[in-house]
Amino acid sequence: MADLQTQMKQAVASAAVEQIKDGMILGLGSGSTAALMIQGLGAKLASGELKDIVGVTTSFQGAVMAAELAIPVLSLSAVDRIDLAIDGADEVDPAFQLIKGGGACHVQEKLVARRADRFVVVVDSTKIVDRLNLDFLLPVEVLPEAWRQVQRELAELGGLADLRMAQRKAGPVVTDQGNLVLDVSMAGGIEDPQALESRINNIPGVLENGLFVNVTDEVLVGQIADGAAGVRRLQKQ
Repeated sequence: MADLQTQMKQAVASAAVEQIKDGMILGLGSGSTAALMIQGLGAKLASGELKDIVGVTTSFQGAVMAAELAIPVLSLSAVDRIDLAIDGADEVDPAFQLIKGGGACHVQEKLVARRADRFVVVVDSTKIVDRLNLDFLLPVEVLPEAWRQVQRELAELGGLADLRMAQRKAGPVVTDQGNLVLDVSMAGGIEDPQALESRINNIPGVLENGLFVNVTDEVLVGQIADGAAGVRRLQKQ
């Protein structure tokens, strides 16, 4: 399954690169599928197939990749608008609402998505779900000194929240902004993403949560059909 999933990711990343045009200011997303897209962009810039592209990255990971591939970048504060942002997602529901933040980059990812004239999501077929948060936890970025208080308030909303711990170091995950992440499971999943996004962000000590509501214009889904990787395009009606 891992090989098939990689094939799906590569197919959808390549399809996303085809949407990039000369002269664009481009939002460069985070995660494994977005990384393949950035690699494809770098190859087209190197070959001369694309030119005059400027990237705005959503994570330190993306900034490092852009530097290695000689993709020019600007900070978010240096641009008034972004032509196209391309990013992955951890879950996508039928209304194009998303959960992001598996890589703890959702604050910058949401800023870039909101700034973009067009936001395209690239995922493999395993990320398409009927309801958010049944399988993937909802990340909530919190100020370090506030995590216990936020945890209690999330419990009052019906959410079980655990502090995300690092895998290769002692202690919790620390975001690019120097904050901590609570991973939240809502009983029965998330029925109303728009209402929950607002309620969580109104809790003192919360910087941002991983619900991306009403920002997605198109979803490119990598899938396997007849043993070959392909791409299905989902657009808002």
